[in-house]
Amino acid sequence: MSDLEEEYRLDYFAEHGFQRRECVSCGDHFWTRDGGRETCGEPPCEQYSFIDEPGFAEELTLEEMREAFLSFFEERGHGRIDPYPVAANRWRDDVLLTQASIYDFQPHVTSGRSPPPANPLAVSQPCIRMQDIDNVGKTGRHTMAFEMMGHHAFNAEEGAGYAYEGEIYWKEECVEYCVGLLEELGADIEEVTFIEDPWVGGGNAGPAFEVIYRGLELATLVFMQFEQDPDGDYEMKDGNTYSRMDRRVIDTGYGLERWTWMSQGTPTVYEAVYPEMLDFLRENAGLDYSADEEALVNDAARLSGQLDIDDVDDVEAARGEIADELGVDVGELRGLVEPLEQVYAIADHSRTLAYMLGDGIVPSNVGTGYLARMVLRRTKRLADTVGVDAPLDELVDMQAERLGYENRDTVRDVVRTELEKYRETLERGTRRVESLAEEYARQGGTIPTEELVELYDSHGIQPEMVAEIAADHGVDVDVPDDFYSQVAGRHGGGEAEADAGAGEAVDVSDLPETDQLYYEDQERTSFEAVVLDVFEREVESGEDEDDSEVDVGETVYDVVLDQTMFYPEGGGQPADHGTLATQDGDVTVDVTDVQVEEGVILHRCDGDPGKGEFVRGQVDGDRRRRLMQHHTATHIVGHAARQVLGEHIRQAGAQKHTDSARLDVEHYRSVSREEVEAIERVANEVVRENTAVTQEWLERNEAEERYGFDIYQGGIPAGEEVRLISVDADTQACGGTHVSRTGDIGAIKLLGTERVQDGVVRLTYAAGEAAIEATQETENALYEAAEVLDVSPAEVPGTARRFFEEWKERGKRIEQLKEDLADARASGGDAGEEVDLGGTTAVVQRLDGDMDELRATANALVEEGTVAVLGSAVDGAQFVVAVPDGVGVDAGEVVGELAARVGGGGGGPPDFAQGGGPDADALEEALGEAPDILKRKLNA
Repeated sequence: MSDLEEEYRLDYFAEHGFQRRECVSCGDHFWTRDGGRETCGEPPCEQYSFIDEPGFAEELTLEEMREAFLSFFEERGHGRIDPYPVAANRWRDDVLLTQASIYDFQPHVTSGRSPPPANPLAVSQPCIRMQDIDNVGKTGRHTMAFEMMGHHAFNAEEGAGYAYEGEIYWKEECVEYCVGLLEELGADIEEVTFIEDPWVGGGNAGPAFEVIYRGLELATLVFMQFEQDPDGDYEMKDGNTYSRMDRRVIDTGYGLERWTWMSQGTPTVYEAVYPEMLDFLRENAGLDYSADEEALVNDAARLSGQLDIDDVDDVEAARGEIADELGVDVGELRGLVEPLEQVYAIADHSRTLAYMLGDGIVPSNVGTGYLARMVLRRTKRLADTVGVDAPLDELVDMQAERLGYENRDTVRDVVRTELEKYRETLERGTRRVESLAEEYARQGGTIPTEELVELYDSHGIQPEMVAEIAADHGVDVDVPDDFYSQVAGRHGGGEAEADAGAGEAVDVSDLPETDQLYYEDQERTSFEAVVLDVFEREVESGEDEDDSEVDVGETVYDVVLDQTMFYPEGGGQPADHGTLATQDGDVTVDVTDVQVEEGVILHRCDGDPGKGEFVRGQVDGDRRRRLMQHHTATHIVGHAARQVLGEHIRQAGAQKHTDSARLDVEHYRSVSREEVEAIERVANEVVRENTAVTQEWLERNEAEERYGFDIYQGGIPAGEEVRLISVDADTQACGGTHVSRTGDIGAIKLLGTERVQDGVVRLTYAAGEAAIEATQETENALYEAAEVLDVSPAEVPGTARRFFEEWKERGKRIEQLKEDLADARASGGDAGEEVDLGGTTAVVQRLDGDMDELRATANALVEEGTVAVLGSAVDGAQFVVAVPDGVGVDAGEVVGELAARVGGGGGGPPDFAQGGGPDADALEEALGEAPDILKRKLNA
């Protein structure tokens, strides 16, 4: 085994007077030009020394600092790259949010499969780290939304077969660049330390430096050069061993906000990043501090660099230490800094929301949508707590404007709509909290964290609100300091859940990839091929996802050809069907499904054409044409929806069939009938224009640069090249089959919309012949309704509306008559058997009516102070028991005993219950026992 000590001994350090030292406080090794330095320079080993004494020559804004960084590296041969979206799942399927600049180039570039957009390159990448949400505002340095400035170089050995080869630069130049940038900005290099901190992540590792200046970590320089290997020579901090790779990646991260903070020396990073917004929020919330109070807050901020909820379990204890050091009461300190912390968090969260919503993330209950919803609700709660009464959509818009988003109207509309949903959710969830508080009050316990997380997950109830409601019931609540980090972690926190997949049905590792003829001519339906192999097997449960009929246990044959016109299921498009016939015509088998495994296409057949046979394939042309029409229509409908509903519309799923298709899109509210008509109108305009539907294969970086990440509407394809389908102004990466011109679709008819989950709306439509069939089906239903109503088709809506209103009025009249009848029965006539319950009268009566009549009569009796026990034999044997307040009889227990006597069951709360059973003949006998049951249950 070997350690990494030699990896850190750079010629640059030796040539420029840096020495390797060991921190006397934490034991970390670091490099410095100050021969007398004894500590590494990072809190808690040292305090911040730049607050009120900026570490750079001049104060810079975020924009100025960003430009200084990018220009510095651009002048030194780095290509300037435009930032990627904060929603990393636009181009990756393993993460949700962008958390570092290297995310832009994973996994395709870092693995060597695709070339980088430039090499070397520099980028200032907006990022969101949900795991920092609980630190925001408290530590003075954490921001959930931030820009990671990074310069990257991708090196690989010559002849290694990667998309890039050769040495760009490595550790020496990387450190030299960092020092050069610091010097250009006026930093005192004598105060800079490079702490050795090996990096591990995603199966890779390498030596790394944390760059510390005046107590603040400004950058991390990672030299990715190892990969996990059980026989490797390098043991890393995760306990695994690693060996060297034949490619090496410079992965640096420079925090834009921290560099800006260093240039200004403000009490916290928030004053440097959000100066105008903080002024607005402090004034709006009425936070007005005296000079002495401001000085105390500044001193506390200088010390708060030692505070990190990831490391300090008890925030109050840490705050107490700061108060002791400042010589003030911890209560006084808390009263000053907590409102400021909340204002800081509001500013940061508003920026986070601007990034999320500006990049088209729609709040929902899953994925990135859930994370956006969590941030929005927490921001609202913070604003209410500290007394900020400015509309939240205005706060988010302030940040969206500064960030340059053009969809600000949509962003504000999303925020307003989401807040309205939140209010409705709170009304429902509050009742659940009260019930939970009562339960734990009876138990004499504390509401645990698990319950808090579930309440937030299911009802959106913030833990602070739970604590308030619980306090009214004398119940404590255990709210951990990292509560929101726990919630984010429950939903990925930026990491996407891996899809395990169904696994391969057969082993195709020894077979060549199948030549895909359907890409050469999508309208061709016949071809010739050679059978390379045949796999005989039994169908397993849950295997069939196509619309073909197949039985579990049935023998099928997976036929592999050297080439095929049969399209395999994928991208929401079902597989082609058809036949395979041997050359002599002796054997013809039906193809009922087509799947692809590692580039090998498997044709599921009901027979064996014979390995090595020369066969003629015939695709079902009508089915192929209908599927092509619906697939192209899917692209057109999605494009039309973006035109009508907004640019935030993105595909959340799609499925094509021969008779219709559906497209699920991310949208924050229901789609109106007027919007449906507008989408249909725009879609059919594209059809009528009869524009060409084109396909092209582009290298991944070129495709992303030319069209952006919205090309991945239907998923993220693998490989260096992607196939692009362009329909009118819409371009998407797509592997499906399509018509040649939009006019070949004929027509598109939207059949309806529905909200399939929170934040996702389903558009259902038909194309071509299916559109005509769907229209005729609707017309037939209309004419049938007209015939039943004996009116013309045009008169059906008005007539149906009139009938409905009359039906409602009749129902109301019937209900009123039932109530009148119940009152009459309760006050006179056959009142049934009266039972004395020690000062309270009970009435036991058979009343052969429906359950509504029984309930109405029981309510009428209870209003007169009488216990009601009513039975009916209209539908089996049914009972209703009602008990006035203050009477010691449990209605649920009485109904339970009565229902048991007629072969059934029932129950309910103590004041009103119902039940019954199938044995109507036993009704009279059961009612006869009711007086004894009532007396026995009285005050039992």
